[in-house]
Amino acid sequence: MLCAALVAAPLALPGPAAGEVPSADALYSNGPSGRYVLDGTWYRRTDPRDRGIQSGFQRARALAGWQAVTIPDAANAGDVSERSYLGGVHWYRKDFEAPAGAVTNWMLRFESVNYRATVWLNGRRLGRHTGGYLPFELEARGVRKGTNRLVVRVDSRRTEAAIPPLGVRDGGKYVGGWWNYAGILREVYLRRVDTFDFVNVHARPRLDCPTCDARIYVRAIVANMERVPARAEVSATVGGKRIRFPVTTIRARGFNLFRGSAGIPSPRLWSPEDPHLYTVELTVSLDGQVVQRYTQRTGIRSIERDENGRMLLNGRHLTLRGASLHEEDPVRGAALRPDDIRANFTLLRELGANMTRSHYPMHPLALELADRYGIVVWSEVPVYQMRDQLFRKAAVRRRAVQQVRDMVNRDRSHPSVIVWSLGNENTSKPGVGFTRYVTTAARLAKRLDPTRLVGLAFPGYPTVGKQSLYTKLDALGINDYFGWYDGPLGSIADRAGLAPYLQRLHDDYPRQALFVTEFGAEANRSGLPTEKGTFEFQRDFLGFHLDVIGKMDFLNGALVWILRDFRVKPGYDGGNPQPRPPYNTKGLVDDTGARKPAFDAVRRLFRNDP
Repeated sequence: MLCAALVAAPLALPGPAAGEVPSADALYSNGPSGRYVLDGTWYRRTDPRDRGIQSGFQRARALAGWQAVTIPDAANAGDVSERSYLGGVHWYRKDFEAPAGAVTNWMLRFESVNYRATVWLNGRRLGRHTGGYLPFELEARGVRKGTNRLVVRVDSRRTEAAIPPLGVRDGGKYVGGWWNYAGILREVYLRRVDTFDFVNVHARPRLDCPTCDARIYVRAIVANMERVPARAEVSATVGGKRIRFPVTTIRARGFNLFRGSAGIPSPRLWSPEDPHLYTVELTVSLDGQVVQRYTQRTGIRSIERDENGRMLLNGRHLTLRGASLHEEDPVRGAALRPDDIRANFTLLRELGANMTRSHYPMHPLALELADRYGIVVWSEVPVYQMRDQLFRKAAVRRRAVQQVRDMVNRDRSHPSVIVWSLGNENTSKPGVGFTRYVTTAARLAKRLDPTRLVGLAFPGYPTVGKQSLYTKLDALGINDYFGWYDGPLGSIADRAGLAPYLQRLHDDYPRQALFVTEFGAEANRSGLPTEKGTFEFQRDFLGFHLDVIGKMDFLNGALVWILRDFRVKPGYDGGNPQPRPPYNTKGLVDDTGARKPAFDAVRRLFRNDP
């Protein structure tokens, strides 16, 4: 509690702040040139009565009542009260000087803000955005010489109709699978744009057979940021091969799609055993002068499924094992630093994992590490535990589908991503609303990226019969808690029911690629292996499930829930007789970084898998 109190203590700083020049750097490799991370000192203040706009926080010069912070920042990290979980309003401010150079166009990129963001620059509102875990950009109109003042109002109050949902259902049960951290949770960039801007770049490999030559198709949308037409000269190199595009005049404030491809003879294929990457470099020039570059590393590989539901990577069956992730630090909450992200992937590699998952699109650096280390990703939008009635609302479906669109557009060049997942543990028996959402979202994902599997994850309950909607998807994730929770009518209380249930799923969905997307048990103390909540029970539980899963040759992968303990919601017990709310303690590593006995046990089992 002392640490939380120190974090929350306001720092009164009278008078205007001096502007800082942002760092000419980016924390991940893929993306356009001209990025400056807005690091250094930011300021934050809480607005408990939501009166900041009326009080003029967006225009204030003085810093009285603000406290110094760094970004990323979770304003309620360390506060595990019910009020913290339900959300509130916080304001952020950054005083900066634009980097030197004769450039009139700037963009602001926010990698993730939870949940509603309103942005002002020098007192002028630039725009709004709703939704977390995916980036949004605003044109930074009005950047001037000297000090510029960027102000962001963040409102983390959500309802059960938000994506991800939060609220109270009948009986007072909180909806939501992880703590509602408020703030600017990932980095903010200032981007230099000289006439042209690469708005979206996509590198898609085509491999017709494992021994065939390959081809990488490159699509780039280029915007003309000026108010007059301009001739864009775009070129690219892929694996040393040059792609030339026709010189095109782009209308004022308009866009153009450039398409091209390059053949790669005898390609070195990306796989968990050999995660080889090819670099795609693009440039756009004006009058022979390069004004922007774009770098994208990708891999050549093919993903298919056979008639028995086995996923084939480069024509080969894989045994995929791993653990899921949550972006959380016990002190900083969901505001992870690059070292935190690297530490998670170091743990995955030490575990022997070649697969991971999160309930939301991962940080861009996490996906780059997955590409580099050969760890495949089940990529998922945070459409989580929502009732069918919610999906009957067109606005809810639009928000959910937009998340799918943004996820695929951002991450489709990453070779590590193998599945686009449309949600987790939503209505067990899809009704008209959920069916409409899944059908629309799956069609969109396939149109944007026909090279990957599209699926979703659901709770594994034997009381739920075959669902015709699921037969239209490529991949299904089963969340397996046999022997931990009781489930409907006690249907999963006995772990002996796991094997026949998995076999029944394969009979029901013989052509779908089946994965066990969750299996785990709470563990926060030592005790008997028959006592739920002990390290010994967790170790035995995970060993049993991995043994059963290993005998089911139709299963494509299995993910332990979860790599590290994380905060969930007020009063959470997770089925543990001696819980530690609000922590989910199903992790192989606790919140302090200490490894539980199950970590080494799972590592040995992973290494012994065929």
